[in-house]
Amino acid sequence: MRRLRSVKIVATLGPASSTYEVIRALHEAGADVFRLNMSHGSHSEIAERHAIIRRVEEDCKSTIGILADLQGPKLRVGVFANGEEDLVEGAAFRLDLLDEEGSATRVTLPHPEIFAALEPGAHLLVNDGKIRLKVEACGTDFADCTVLAGGTISNRKGVNVPDVVLPLAALSDKDRADLEFVSDLGVDWLALSFVQRAQDVIEARELCRGRAAILSKIEKPAGVKAFEEILEVSDGIMVARGDLGVELPVQNVPPIQKRLIRRCRAAAKPVIVATQMLESMIESPMPTRAEVSDVATAIYEGADAIMLSAESAAGDYPVEAVTTMNNVAEEVESDPTYTEIIEASRAAKRATVADGIVAAAREIAETTDIKAICCFTSSGTTALLTARERPRVPIIAMTSSVNTARRLALTWGTECVITGELERFKQAVVNAARAARARGYADATDQILVTAGVPFNTPGTTNILRVAPCDERLIYNTDPE
Repeated sequence: MRRLRSVKIVATLGPASSTYEVIRALHEAGADVFRLNMSHGSHSEIAERHAIIRRVEEDCKSTIGILADLQGPKLRVGVFANGEEDLVEGAAFRLDLLDEEGSATRVTLPHPEIFAALEPGAHLLVNDGKIRLKVEACGTDFADCTVLAGGTISNRKGVNVPDVVLPLAALSDKDRADLEFVSDLGVDWLALSFVQRAQDVIEARELCRGRAAILSKIEKPAGVKAFEEILEVSDGIMVARGDLGVELPVQNVPPIQKRLIRRCRAAAKPVIVATQMLESMIESPMPTRAEVSDVATAIYEGADAIMLSAESAAGDYPVEAVTTMNNVAEEVESDPTYTEIIEASRAAKRATVADGIVAAAREIAETTDIKAICCFTSSGTTALLTARERPRVPIIAMTSSVNTARRLALTWGTECVITGELERFKQAVVNAARAARARGYADATDQILVTAGVPFNTPGTTNILRVAPCDERLIYNTDPE
């Protein structure tokens, strides 16, 4: 299913999008990757949605990626005797470990690890930052706070601790069970929530054992601070602006988003921009102008993918939300300014032979009448390096690995084609020409670029660049073995 855009769309599945009919409609409207949110739904429900996605993939003859998003550690207050209380600015309020119902002056916070890390002057944010507390004094089982921003606090509201790196396990017991389940199920990507340090990713990778690629969600200040180390050990990144916007001043988020996208592009690792992109479409068939501009900004910055959460999972207009995102992407990428911005932000990197070949492919494609770049890849690395160049022509990733193809569904500008294992370069060129013609990128009179590594089916051996005709007769007459 050919897209008329390069940025990819991730759609979250949920109660509003759990049937075959809706999931297929979402894919046909533009969804390239489906997100399974492990915070909601039983294992049986997750397995059912996974099976439906694979049915849609087969029926539509597409390559669809599946991303399982682990819940991560959830910090919440206890319950109140009255269900809720109003906290007034300037008032004193205590958090402690007492197993008692809360009141207007205190509530249980059943997380001793928080008290172990707190220091006077630290801030606690409750209910997505609507209530802000400042720690005045603390110990191993309490924190006496002043209310900086008041409001209604109720049972089991979430707590954010932006000022300190919490000594929390990266994966809860639930996360470990979920990781094992979805890895065996056959998802393509695992998203880790609230990543604070590189070790969090390393631990998940050891448990995953290569069954899925690892994507780190950056949603805490500690994750931003340790971003370079996290990026190095991750296969991809999600800029999760929800909690990031709670724990940091909101004006800090846009420059962080821009900086993280550029670093991911330079590292040739896919990056998703997520959270509240078309939030009004949960209840409205039309987005706000500000939301459209927000989506457009992520595309102009060169993100690999943009994501819908509640809009497609629980909203009244899931298909319309994907359609809107698709239409915005097509319009932005047809703007000459988009090309100017993308090319101006390209980071030159020529450390390996493969780097040089993909850069040369992009330069040749942009200075001659080349219709597509066809790259043969076993692990996906060559396709990622090609996508890093953000060429003006489509990228066709040819691979014998279904798993590689599905993981590349998240990568900018890349359409994946499953091909048999090859032994001769001439056959690779023929397969590339056939794929370009079959998908409408070229006809028999056109030329394409083919990159490959010899010997075939060996990761990291990209060493050939060939300008090839799409006419198979010319290939057989002119190409070397």
